[in-house]
Amino acid sequence: MPILTTVGSGLFYTAHGEGTPILFIHPPLITSANFAYQVKELSKKFKVITFDIRGHGRSPYSKEPVTYRLIADDMKHLLDNLGIEKAFLCGYSTGGSIVLEFLLTYANRALGGIIVSGMSEIRDGYNEKRISVARLLSKTGAVSLLGLAVSWGNSDTIEIFKNMFREARKGDKRNIEQYYQSSLEYNCTNQLKNIDFPILLIFGEKDKSFLSYAKQLHENLPNNELKFIDQKHQIPTKSANDLNQFIDGFIMAHK
Repeated sequence: MPILTTVGSGLFYTAHGEGTPILFIHPPLITSANFAYQVKELSKKFKVITFDIRGHGRSPYSKEPVTYRLIADDMKHLLDNLGIEKAFLCGYSTGGSIVLEFLLTYANRALGGIIVSGMSEIRDGYNEKRISVARLLSKTGAVSLLGLAVSWGNSDTIEIFKNMFREARKGDKRNIEQYYQSSLEYNCTNQLKNIDFPILLIFGEKDKSFLSYAKQLHENLPNNELKFIDQKHQIPTKSANDLNQFIDGFIMAHK
C-alpha cells in the first residue's frame, strides 16, 4: 500500500474510489483500520482516504512529537501528494478535534467537516481519567494490552477485532503516548465561532459522557447540523450503515 514520505517520517495511507474526497482521522492507538466499513461503502461514490498517524499502525515512529498541529500538517501534505485541493474531513473521537484544528489552520484546503463522537476539548473528569490511564499504559509499553481493550470495544465482529488489534500492536508507544497527551491538552472551544464551514455532528444517544460535547459543538459552531444514532461511542464500526448514510447525505448536500 502507498507510503507518503514527509518531513521526518512516512505515512501509510490508502485511497479508494473516485469523486468528492473524504479524509478520515482516527483516535490514538487504533488505526485507519477503524474505518473499514466507511472505505468499503463510501468509496463506491466518493474518494475515501485513510491514513495512520505517525507512530500508529503501519506509519513509522516519528522523532518529532505527535501533536494535533503536526497531524494537521501531515494531512495537508497528504492532500498535496494526492493532488487534491480541497476535501471533507471526518474524524472519530479525538480525531474530531483534529478536524477542527485542520479547519482552523488550513481553511483553504477544506470543504467541510464531519465529527463523529468528538469534542473541542476534554473537560469532564470521566474521559480525562480514561485518556490519562491510556497515556500511562502507553508510556509503560503496554500497547498490546491497551490495544486489546480498545480494539475489542470498537469491534462488531471477530474479523474486525483481529484486524484492528493486529494493526494497533504495530504502533510505537512513544508516539501513541504523545497523541493521548495532546488529546488531554487540546482546546479550541473559544475558536469554534471562527469555523464557518458546514459541519455534520454525529453522536450516540447512549454515549452519556459525550452528550455535553454534542451540545457544546452544536451551540458554538456557526454552521452545523446535529444527528444522533441509537448507539454508544463506537459509531464507525457498530453503526456503520447509519453513519455512512448520514455522511453520504451531508456530502451530496454540500459538495
